[in-house]
Amino acid sequence: MSEHGGTITFYLEMHDPAQLRGKPLPDALQVVECRIKQFPLNRFLYQLVGGPWGWTDKLSWSDAQWRELIERDDHRTWVAYHQGAIAGYYELQRDAEGSVEILYFGLVEAFFGQGFGGPLLTHAIESAWAWAGTRRIWVHTCTLDHPSALANYQARGFQVYHQERED
Repeated sequence: MSEHGGTITFYLEMHDPAQLRGKPLPDALQVVECRIKQFPLNRFLYQLVGGPWGWTDKLSWSDAQWRELIERDDHRTWVAYHQGAIAGYYELQRDAEGSVEILYFGLVEAFFGQGFGGPLLTHAIESAWAWAGTRRIWVHTCTLDHPSALANYQARGFQVYHQERED
């Protein structure tokens, strides 16, 4: 996917809940919203899930920066558990126009290949649409992410509206 060594970033969006092609959540996966905001948990999840993919943009953030992002009213976090272990998570952030970004989404490496990605993404999309006032959901991914990431977003009904190449 990344010819000539460049990274391609894909921006995807969904404008109607009817576009969702969902996968049901398996009984083995419990997904819980973190209704009490704890920024150290988000920092931990970011490192746990993002580590294998080189998520580095927030590694140097101070406690104050993390707190400011996580404790905002327009930011929400869900954690997926399998047999008591963290299997993955996602964060949603909404702007004033009702556009919800899936800010972070991913599975913990130990849970790859167990069929959790599609159902967890379905849960994220349903949570975004259930957030009163949502008019659009968007996400971005790149060729450095898990090889199945783009395909999972598209399989759930997202459509690419923009892409950028970085050399």
